[in-house]
Amino acid sequence: MTVWPEPVERVAAVLRGAGVDARIEEFAEGTPTAEAAARAIGCDPEEIVTSLVFICDGRPVLALVPGDRRADPNKVAAAAQAGYARVARPEEVRAATGFEPGGVAPFPGSAVTRVLLERELLLADTVWAGAGTTRHMVGLSPVDLARLARAEPADLAEIDEDESGYDSKPAQPRQPKE
Repeated sequence: MTVWPEPVERVAAVLRGAGVDARIEEFAEGTPTAEAAARAIGCDPEEIVTSLVFICDGRPVLALVPGDRRADPNKVAAAAQAGYARVARPEEVRAATGFEPGGVAPFPGSAVTRVLLERELLLADTVWAGAGTTRHMVGLSPVDLARLARAEPADLAEIDEDESGYDSKPAQPRQPKE
């Protein structure tokens, strides 16, 4: 049996207890960012789950978004039915999750009051989330991720200008014909 560092063992215990088909891997080069994680794993950034803690009306909320997207604080606030959302400070991340920033696992979240999951993540076959340290990742199905994290699907990601359907360039006035 593999001996994991304590934060990783907490994640492994949840997986074992739920009987989930998942795998935890350690990456010597580290996986502190979505880009680094995708490189280490050999997957696309959208298959990486970024676990972000927001403070919504004073309560810690965990937002799970694809690694190639940014969470929109206004969408997080709306999904959490809060008046505002701001990114948590490092000490708030530790207090809410029990994990260090950069290694936040989506479960177990000791003081997290709510977990929100960007719907796009449910389209992947496998997603990779932090497993307790900046060197460990867990690969599992997005359905198992949502179930274990008790996550509520929501629209959380910022919309890229390319996706909005609108031309981001202002219209140019027509020149009169001569």
